Amino acid sequence: MSRPHRRLARKEQAPQPLQYAAVPQTSPSRHTSQQHQQQHQHQHHSHPQMQPSHPYQQPSLHYQQSPAQSHQQPQYTSQVGGPRAPPAQSGRSNSRPSGRAKIAMGVASGTIGAGYGPYSYNPNHARDAGVYTNSRFSNGQSDASIATSSPTHEKEPIRLPVTPPPQNTQSIPLYLYDKDPDLDDALHDPRPDPAFASWTIFSVRGWINSVTLVAIVVALVTLFVGYPVVLHFTNPPPLNQGFNVGGINGSGQIPDLQIPPLIDSDTPSSAYTRTGNDGKKYNLVFSDEFEVDGRSFYPGDDAYWEAVDFHYWPTGDEEWYDPGTITTSNGKLVITMTEKRSHNLNFESGMLTTWNKFCFNTGYIEVSVSLPGTPKAPGLWPGVWTMGNLGRAGYGATTDGMWPYSYDTCDLGTFPIQTARDGTPEAAATGSRDGGQLSGLPGQKLSACTCPGSDHPGPNVETGRGAPEIDIIEAQVDVDRFVGEVSQSFQVAPFNIRYQFDNATSATTIYNNDITHINTYLGGPLQQAVSAVSDVEDKFYNNNDYSKYGYEWWYDSDRRQDGFITWYNNGEPSWTITSASIGPDPTSQVSQRLISEEPMYIIMNLGIAPGFQKQDYKHLQFPAKMYIDYVRVYQRDGVKNGVTCNPPHRPTSDYIQKHVNAYNNANLTTWALANNTFPRNRLYDGC
Repeated sequence: MSRPHRRLARKEQAPQPLQYAAVPQTSPSRHTSQQHQQQHQHQHHSHPQMQPSHPYQQPSLHYQQSPAQSHQQPQYTSQVGGPRAPPAQSGRSNSRPSGRAKIAMGVASGTIGAGYGPYSYNPNHARDAGVYTNSRFSNGQSDASIATSSPTHEKEPIRLPVTPPPQNTQSIPLYLYDKDPDLDDALHDPRPDPAFASWTIFSVRGWINSVTLVAIVVALVTLFVGYPVVLHFTNPPPLNQGFNVGGINGSGQIPDLQIPPLIDSDTPSSAYTRTGNDGKKYNLVFSDEFEVDGRSFYPGDDAYWEAVDFHYWPTGDEEWYDPGTITTSNGKLVITMTEKRSHNLNFESGMLTTWNKFCFNTGYIEVSVSLPGTPKAPGLWPGVWTMGNLGRAGYGATTDGMWPYSYDTCDLGTFPIQTARDGTPEAAATGSRDGGQLSGLPGQKLSACTCPGSDHPGPNVETGRGAPEIDIIEAQVDVDRFVGEVSQSFQVAPFNIRYQFDNATSATTIYNNDITHINTYLGGPLQQAVSAVSDVEDKFYNNNDYSKYGYEWWYDSDRRQDGFITWYNNGEPSWTITSASIGPDPTSQVSQRLISEEPMYIIMNLGIAPGFQKQDYKHLQFPAKMYIDYVRVYQRDGVKNGVTCNPPHRPTSDYIQKHVNAYNNANLTTWALANNTFPRNRLYDGC
């Protein structure tokens, strides 16, 4: 309420205080309760002015007009004391109120305690009456506060001591709880504490607070700024790209799919580049060092390698290939052959491939191998080789009409047994080395003669496709000298007459005739073997030492005459073939065979087959183990689509997916058993 309103509220005379009915003022009479009630009511109506022995007379209120003001300013005057009312009459005319009764009447009337409380007008009045005179505090408004409550522009009026406000309760007197201040009064004091303005540099508490704040800020900056910076420079991102499985997400991060990189982190940096026999620089694009022991190669266990589980029947092997025979130990891949009955066969061994997982197109592949057994005990058949991805090794339905074709001409070379329907050429009937049929192949299934709209992997039906084979090594023993040898070959079709490729020095190169010579085995009705054999030192057997074997391969579809393959034995070039080595043959009427243009995958196995070399069981010892220290693949600078099984110029993925039954069922030995037919050949069948 504003002060003018307060002044207007004081215009009326304050009412007289009510008398407390709860406090008896005379001793009760000994009449009946009804008589007492009537007498009490009579007293109440007949003595309205009855007061305690020390009555409190209500002050009168009047106003004076201030000369400087245009409104009324109330001024208080009071009279303390006054005539006393005679003692109340009761049943006992001679009784006087006792001391306790006087106190009760004083409390009831407000004489005692009326000067205290938040609404008291002048607490000094009660103190002057002798109640709580020792207290140093009061919640009541002081004279000073009353004096300062008026606006500064008003003239200070003359004030007289005021009496308490009228009593407005009949049970509890006013200002009952106004003896001392409450404990929280200091919280409500708006005046500033002078101690807050003080400051000293020698404050221990201040220094502790400052140091703590600085430590918190430093910790936060270190956590959210320093740590990420340190982490960035101490953990550089991997060099491998993330555009393969999983890709790169919207934030630019490469997801971690637990797929190992193409280049093994254990590969020494010195092996990241090499200079080829052609004088070109080659960069490492794939490697596996096999440094992690205990690896498993069951289907789905490895990103790039998978062990097979079947009998390799095409070459009449006597072992069952089981994934459990292949593992890694002491930084080496180990393929173990044991003499045990398995699936009605006498031996159990392993074959590991990267089919449809890792392929390369041109480049240099190198493997470090320690051969099984000894050169004194012939009969084992360890091999490291590559084949075109459209033919899956051991899955006969996929190699039927595909292996080992490397041909892109529409002519007689695509026909079954390389013979036309009229029986020409006559040389094909007696063209083998023993005078028999030159070819026993069913014809090139995916030839350049394929009729339009036929089932063909592309890029178009006029592109001849196949599954040629390039052997890094197939180890054997020269039983005349008991010296270990490795044959390094290109298996190809269609065939030259007598399977004789051009081994003239203008087409074919042998780098060291003391170690390497042309293989006497040139092929048979199912393949032409463009092959040479190189000697192997005895120390490169049975984990005693390791020799480096490999080949360097190049083709250019626009300049096919530039294609070549150079093989390496013990880290040195052993021999080279060129496109001229497998050029046209007018006798067999076949055209240029191609240095493979198919994406090639890797195969490593340890077999045993009488068709390759007869076994000396007297000296062979089992288990026999083949050790591979590493596999590395390099490519020239600038090669596009060099590491894929599905290059655009020689796609394979859609075709494999379309014929998934044939590519996943090793029991299907022919394309027809997979419920498929060869596409029509427009020269042989007509379209």
